[in-house]
Amino acid sequence: MASIFTKIINGEIPCYKIAEDDDNFAFLDINPNTMGHTLCVPKKEVDKILDLDEESYMKLMAFSRKVGLAIEKAVPCKRVGISVIGLEVPHVHVHLIPLQSMANATFQHKQSLSEEQFEKVAAEIRSYL
Repeated sequence: MASIFTKIINGEIPCYKIAEDDDNFAFLDINPNTMGHTLCVPKKEVDKILDLDEESYMKLMAFSRKVGLAIEKAVPCKRVGISVIGLEVPHVHVHLIPLQSMANATFQHKQSLSEEQFEKVAAEIRSYL
């Protein structure tokens, strides 16, 4: 059965898309730690990041860096945190989280955003890609 991320990539579930290339896909986290919290996922469905072949891993990291640099320009923050945990969805995903403090990285405090706020921040990030 396809993961929720595969369904997002395939257009079966809507998302706030940030970027896409031949191998990877980036979209806003619908339950963000902070505004601009983005997920980068490989299009190939693999459960654990260390199970990716080296080429896919390197492509995902380069793609995530590119998206992270755009987030850094679009969203006021002290830095963009990078986290790979992978317990929530069995599909590799890199969290890119605009940080003001360590609390933003804990996944304990979530932010509610309106559709308009999601669309605005997605457009801002895309404008720097």
